[in-house]
Amino acid sequence: MPEQNYPIYAAIDLGSNSFHMLIVRSVEGSVQTIGKIKRKVRLASGLQQNGELDQAAMLRGWDCLSLFAERLQDIPPQNVRIVGTAALRLAQNRQTFLDTAESILGHRIDIISGEEEAKLIYVGVAHTSGTSKTKLVIDIGGASTEIVAGERFEPKVVNSLNMGCVTFRNQFFVDGAITLRGFELASAAAQSELNGKIQPYMAFGWQACLGASGTPQAIQEILIGQGQNEMITLDKLLSLRQACIDCGHIDKLILPGLLEERRLVFVSGLAILIALFKAFHIDYMVVAGGALREGIVYGMIPCLQNQDIRQRTLTSFVQRYHLDQEQALRVKAMALNLYEQLYAPWSLEQHESRAILEAAAVLHEVGLTVDFKFASKHGAYILSNTAIPGFSLAQRKLLISMVRNYREDIAINRINQQTMTSPVLAGQLTRILRLAVILTMRRKDEVLPKVKVKTNHINELDLHFEENWLANHPLMESELKQEQTYQQMVNWQLTYR
Repeated sequence: MPEQNYPIYAAIDLGSNSFHMLIVRSVEGSVQTIGKIKRKVRLASGLQQNGELDQAAMLRGWDCLSLFAERLQDIPPQNVRIVGTAALRLAQNRQTFLDTAESILGHRIDIISGEEEAKLIYVGVAHTSGTSKTKLVIDIGGASTEIVAGERFEPKVVNSLNMGCVTFRNQFFVDGAITLRGFELASAAAQSELNGKIQPYMAFGWQACLGASGTPQAIQEILIGQGQNEMITLDKLLSLRQACIDCGHIDKLILPGLLEERRLVFVSGLAILIALFKAFHIDYMVVAGGALREGIVYGMIPCLQNQDIRQRTLTSFVQRYHLDQEQALRVKAMALNLYEQLYAPWSLEQHESRAILEAAAVLHEVGLTVDFKFASKHGAYILSNTAIPGFSLAQRKLLISMVRNYREDIAINRINQQTMTSPVLAGQLTRILRLAVILTMRRKDEVLPKVKVKTNHINELDLHFEENWLANHPLMESELKQEQTYQQMVNWQLTYR
């Protein structure tokens, strides 16, 4: 077979806190990450009162770019884009930095405006984080904070504010002491930056709030380390604020899940996020799957722009793992038939459950790529170790649990470990998927049963088939009888007639 040519792209973000390089391949209609390099450069810490970068900060930046330059030699120049953000926008002597940086890299560096940065962040989030029609996206960087409201892939309300976790640390936590007063001053300064800018967002509205990059990611990791679910709420932020104050000093800041590289700027980022939650009356935030670098990448790959991210993800899995697409669609149709019948009595409208059920139906046989006997375990392993763009961490966790439980013994512990979605909903969706797999087991449209499903209780299911249908399909009846046993073992009641 001829070797396939998958083009490689690189996006470099010269951020105010860190420099990042993302390297991807465009494979079968999806983006596959093949390299990431990140270095803490702390460029914004080198901004002096006269507005110039000090020599030490520039040296740190040039040293980092020397590492990046080696990798860029293997990538076509037209597939590379390098951008500088807030610290370089602010630096009065940025040209001095850029002249040397561009000679090191052998590529031009674009210093993008705050508005362009915000739009690219939104595009990166939209292409990696699900399909809610309207979104509020917040990215707290080292020297700026981008806030964007948009619809699908289009940013509509855009602002880039001069506040960030590095600059606020230097202003309000410079001596390292963590006090309520420091938090209040930082939040008040953030609120001042927001004056006159909130109303357009409130008028636009949003269905989901997503946090991009460092601060929300760090908070999510801490919440998971504490055994909480992944949803970021104001109450959780205020609790984290108190935990930071109790530590007393940044040098003593130890929280479960907080990485050492994030410790120095965590409290300042937290103060900004608290102010944003209050100003925008945010109920909860989830962490986005991408941000600026992903926005740059998707801007360079025209064939991937403005597609349904979840559908693109599923199509990529079908192609990559050679799944039986006809059977996947057959199981999906049967699962949705059962879902619609149970939608009202089981209150299935929560947490985009329909989209998760559709994905599980399409992907449930991915483990067959490895082996039939333990296909469900192999499937769960593959999904656990593969990026699934378009689904949040909690949704991904539920999807993996459903694929793990699509047949035979039910690993109830996986279902009960769901955090953001309730174990009850996880169990209900799993039961629907299992029944859809059984009812389509002959893999032919012309022998699909017409079935009605009823329930009087969250644990009860009653299947009704046409007269004599089960008598004429003894293998199906045998499979349902075995399924009845599997479900009884975890206290789920299943009847059929």
